[in-house]
Amino acid sequence: MPSLKDLKNKIASVKNTRKITKAMQMVSAAKLRRAQDAAVAARPFAERMTAVMTALAAGVGTGEGAPKLLAGNGKDQVHLLVVMTSERGLCGGFNSSIVKLARVRANELVAQGKTVKFLTVGKKGREQLRRDWGQAFIGHVDMSEVKRLGYANAQGVAREAMAAFEHGEADVVTIFYNRFQSVIAQIPTMKQVIPAKFEADATTALYDYEPSEEAILADLLPRSIATQIFTALLENGASEQGARMSAMDNATRNAGDMITKYTTIYNRSRQAAITKELIEIISGAEAL
Repeated sequence: MPSLKDLKNKIASVKNTRKITKAMQMVSAAKLRRAQDAAVAARPFAERMTAVMTALAAGVGTGEGAPKLLAGNGKDQVHLLVVMTSERGLCGGFNSSIVKLARVRANELVAQGKTVKFLTVGKKGREQLRRDWGQAFIGHVDMSEVKRLGYANAQGVAREAMAAFEHGEADVVTIFYNRFQSVIAQIPTMKQVIPAKFEADATTALYDYEPSEEAILADLLPRSIATQIFTALLENGASEQGARMSAMDNATRNAGDMITKYTTIYNRSRQAAITKELIEIISGAEAL
């Protein structure tokens, strides 16, 4: 049984921890609103860009004149997995869910005889993947100094991915991130960006373009890839804050439960000590 002093110190320590988790929860709640607004605002643009690219790709196909970013290089032996996670922890299973999906995909590819390489964005994913896949790392994008995500950040990631494809270091590029659904629900997502995949449907309109579809695609495809990565980064940002807010809320509740538990034990121990002292005093008085 711990002493009364030990229990008192434990209660004070948990109270201090609860103050920190509560403060982090409030900070994440404020950041979540901005991150969610940014992610939601980017979705219509990304959807419209995809619709335009789908129409262009339907007209060009994957023939000889199609850009390489659309048609590919004719091989799918080397796969580059771009794993986008956070720079900081204390956000529940946010990072682990992305890394788990990337690991599953990597193992599937290796089982098929493919070569797997990793480009990591955010150090938490890099730390989790280093032990098993450290030899497959070809680059890392540090976002620790980025206070507010911008399109330029996505362009930097897109340039590295496209450079790997153009230099023959990768045949297929796939990004991994969490799509924001709600504070308590983030969906691990895998999306191939190179070669670009656009699924035409019955409602896709066909247009005549000037200049040619090939020329427009050659100019728009790099922007489309950067846009998809930018959208993924924004979704990741909102998901991270939602996951951290939820994790800190749970931690605050757990701290409150621990304080109640330790306080009950402290009061019972103190009462027992007082009762013991009274018994000793009464026994001594009766002995006299």
